[in-house]
Amino acid sequence: MFKEFKEFALKGNVLDMAVGIIIGAAFGTVVKSLVDDIIMPPIGLLLGKVDFSNLFVNLSGGPVASVAEAKKAGAAVIAYGAFLNNILSFLIVALAVFLLVKTVNRLRRKQEEAAPETKECPHCLSTVPLKATRCPNCTSELDG
Repeated sequence: MFKEFKEFALKGNVLDMAVGIIIGAAFGTVVKSLVDDIIMPPIGLLLGKVDFSNLFVNLSGGPVASVAEAKKAGAAVIAYGAFLNNILSFLIVALAVFLLVKTVNRLRRKQEEAAPETKECPHCLSTVPLKATRCPNCTSELDG
């Protein structure tokens, strides 16, 4: 059983997946910082000095000044500002993944289009299908 697990874990696909997950998590952290620290502050400034990460609805009825204070006091709040930040982060990650997949698909199409479908018979120089093992013109045997 250990041998089977070792074979599974050391396959290229599993290692590729692990690397992808690690890089994806790191990319998510960078995007979160981009949204929280770079994009949202200027938007908040334009909208009247609003800190999106601190927008909330207090459900507990008691006075609280911030989301952090409400969480510390155990008050029930709906932190819709943090939710907006997370939606923007998701959209940026989704756009990046879309662009990556689009680029990979374009490269694959170019590679498939570039693959030859015919070859030349070395004896009579006629065009022969790539999978042919014998030339239809001179009947010579062709290399695989």
